[in-house]
Amino acid sequence: MTNDAHQPRASFDTWGPWALLAAGVVASAISARPVGMDRTGMTVCAALVPAAVVLQLIWGRVKRRRPGPSRTGVCLYLVRWAIAFVLTWANPFFAFYAVTGYYTAARELPHRLVLPGLFLTAITMAGSEIGGWPPHGLVLWVGFFLVLLVNMVMVSVFTRYALQEQNRSAVQAETITELERTNTALQQALEENAALHEQLLVQAREAGVADERRRLAAEIHDTIAQGLTGIIAQLQVVAGATDLATARTHLDRASALARHSLGEARRSVHNLAPVALEDTGLPEALKNTVTEWGERTGVRAEFTVTGTAEQLHDEVSATLLRIAQEALANAARHARAGRVGVTLSFMGDEVVLDVRDDGTGFDPAAVPARTRAGGFGLDGMRARAERIAGSLTVESEPGHGTAVSARVPLVRHDR
Repeated sequence: MTNDAHQPRASFDTWGPWALLAAGVVASAISARPVGMDRTGMTVCAALVPAAVVLQLIWGRVKRRRPGPSRTGVCLYLVRWAIAFVLTWANPFFAFYAVTGYYTAARELPHRLVLPGLFLTAITMAGSEIGGWPPHGLVLWVGFFLVLLVNMVMVSVFTRYALQEQNRSAVQAETITELERTNTALQQALEENAALHEQLLVQAREAGVADERRRLAAEIHDTIAQGLTGIIAQLQVVAGATDLATARTHLDRASALARHSLGEARRSVHNLAPVALEDTGLPEALKNTVTEWGERTGVRAEFTVTGTAEQLHDEVSATLLRIAQEALANAARHARAGRVGVTLSFMGDEVVLDVRDDGTGFDPAAVPARTRAGGFGLDGMRARAERIAGSLTVESEPGHGTAVSARVPLVRHDR
């Protein structure tokens, strides 16, 4: 775009002075008799026109080697002005050639010499416009200065306008260049973002697979593992039972646990809600779970609901139920508790599940070392809570029981 804009100007700089010199020669030859050119004037023109041709040839070579303002350019400008001034003195119609100084001053002269160069050209043009040099009489001299003043005012206005246009063009060129750089950078950023997007998709897919594996592992742990643990406990009681009625009771419980665990396993694989939530809400499911756990373990277990109960989103309900089941399973395996309390609290925009026991307690700082050896336990419960933007805290001390608290957002069931 910039090259295209400068092409017409470069072409005019090349052939413009030649055309204006030719126009001056033709006009002067036609007007020689009307303006009263004498033999001396014709001799001067015959000598200076070839000099102007040679000057223009030299100027062309200089400009090809060194574009822009230079000392050589200043000298050539002054020589051309002098030739044009004398030619205009000989015949006013050589002003065609003299006008070349107007449009070349800003490009051929340093900034500080532009106005003086324009002033010299204005002197030549004013002399031509009053009929030629020298002015004869006071009236013509007054007319010369008036015309010179008008020329200088017009030159100043047009020069100011040209400089503004030049500055505007420079700003536009810089803006276009900056936009091109910005577009290039934006294109590169878009390409990088596309590559990053593809990479993130791959990572998200891998993370999703890993998360799904952890979820299924936790589900199997919470269903099959806990069910098998309960079945083993019931069978151990049967093995030590002294009467048939007691053995049959614990065998029935073991059978019920096996059926329950099988249903849980099937639904976990299909990512469905726990069996206990299939036909009831979370409060009722927790109540049944606590009651069954208490009957199975022989530990006094109580369940309480505080606040206004609401129907929760399936994922929230399933998460809290799984946490409660894991906490109760831990209490049965490790706590040797005499009493367990489970509280479900609806608190504005949060739901809090608390599981407390009066068992042996433990040191929470030692739990990570234990859980790394295998199983899910507290880490699994914490991961479940965090998966739905919740949190889980554990408070325990050896000999003073354990309190597990899960706090999750209250997300209502989709209507």
